[in-house]
Amino acid sequence: MAMTPTRRTIGSARDVAEAAFKSATAKTAPKLPEAAPAAKSTALPNAKEMVSLRLDREVLEHFQKDGAGWQERVNAALRKAAGL
Repeated sequence: MAMTPTRRTIGSARDVAEAAFKSATAKTAPKLPEAAPAAKSTALPNAKEMVSLRLDREVLEHFQKDGAGWQERVNAALRKAAGL
């Protein structure tokens, strides 16, 4: 009696192709570099930093009434108030 060889079932050709594609295109999360410790004295002298600040409308209008340069006037007033 002749036995017919049995075919091993791995899955359909489509399933095999999809698995191969997924493994080849799987994204791995990149390793993030460790954050450098913050340096305390790296700021440049007289360097400006952009900040967001909420001011009362009247305060803003007071500094803007003389036109351009109002941000410098706010900075000067804050320096004076801080005793700098």
